[in-house]
Amino acid sequence: MHRFASRSLYAYLSATKSCIPSSTISHPSAHKTNTTLSPSKGVKPRAVIPSLTRIMVGSTSSVLVDENSVQQIQLLTSTDDAYGGVRVEIKNPMDSNVFGDLLRASISQWRQKGKKGVWIKLPIEHANLIEAAVKEGFRYHHAEPDYLMLVYWIPKTAHTLPANASHRVGIGAFVINSKREVLVVQENSGGFKDTGVWKFPTGVVNEGEDICTAAIREVEEETGIKTEFVEILAFRQSHRSFFTKSDLFFVCMLQPLSSEIQKQYEEIEAAQWMPVEEYAAQPFVKKNPQFDSVANICLAKIDVKYTGLSPFSATSSSGKHNILYFNNQDLKQPLSSGNQA
Repeated sequence: MHRFASRSLYAYLSATKSCIPSSTISHPSAHKTNTTLSPSKGVKPRAVIPSLTRIMVGSTSSVLVDENSVQQIQLLTSTDDAYGGVRVEIKNPMDSNVFGDLLRASISQWRQKGKKGVWIKLPIEHANLIEAAVKEGFRYHHAEPDYLMLVYWIPKTAHTLPANASHRVGIGAFVINSKREVLVVQENSGGFKDTGVWKFPTGVVNEGEDICTAAIREVEEETGIKTEFVEILAFRQSHRSFFTKSDLFFVCMLQPLSSEIQKQYEEIEAAQWMPVEEYAAQPFVKKNPQFDSVANICLAKIDVKYTGLSPFSATSSSGKHNILYFNNQDLKQPLSSGNQA
C-alpha cells in the first residue's frame, strides 16, 4: 500500500471521509489478529489481510480504501484506450496541490498495471492544474480554444504516442462559367494585399469538413456565388507554412449556379468574372512557376485535355463516411458501391 505524507491530500481525504460508507472504514484499534480459531487447538492467530474497495468521489477521482485500516489511496478517474494507455478528463475544480498528489498516486497505479501513454484533457477553466502536471513530467500535445491536452509516457522506452496534426488543409476554387470566364478576387489583407493580383477564392478547410464542401463554402462566403463541385484538379504540399506546420492546398474546379457577385467586405477588396486567358496572362502568374502551372492545368481542363479527381462517397470498415477522390477517365466499370458525391 502507498502512504502519503502530503498534508494537502490528507486534508482532502479527511474532507471526503464522510462520503465513504462506514462499513468500509475501521478504527485502527480494531486491527488485531484474528483469534476466531482457538490457539488451544494448535492453530496460531493469523493477521487480517487488508482488502481494497474502490469508491467513487465525485466525477474526478476515486478512492482505494483498505477496509481494515485508515490507509487510503486517492486516484484520478480514468478510462483505458485501445493502445495500452489511459485517458483522464478533468471536469471539476481542484486544488493544484491535491491534483499533484492524485497524479503521482495514479501514475504509480498505472505503472503497476503496465499502462503506457497517459492523456489528460484540461478544460481552459482548470488551467491552474497545468503547472502541477508539467512538474510530474507531462508535456503539451495540442491545444484547442477550450482545452489543453497533455501527455506522459510511463515506460522507460521511446514513446509511441502519435504526434499532433502536422498539416493544415486549404483550397483554391477554379470557378469557370460557360463564357470561359473565371471567378477571381483581390484581397484586402494578407500577402496579396495592394498587389493588384487577381486570384482564385481560397480558404482553409474546417475540422470535420470535406474538401469539396469547403470549396463550395469559401466561394459563397467570399463572392456570394453558389456553385457545384466538379473535380480536384491538382494539389500542392509545402512545409513550415503555418508556424511549424506543413500545408496541403487543393485546386478545385467548380461550376457556378449563380452569376451575381456579392463580395465579402471583411476580406475581399474586389471580385469579378475575368476571361480565363486574361487571368493566366497576368505578369505575376507568368513569373511564378506554381501559379503558371495551375493556370495551365485549368486551361487544359476546359479544353478537354485533362481529367482531375472526382469525388465518390464511400464508407470505411468501421462505418464512417468518407469521400474518395479518383481519376475515373479510364475506369472500365463503376465502383461497386456508393454514389458520386
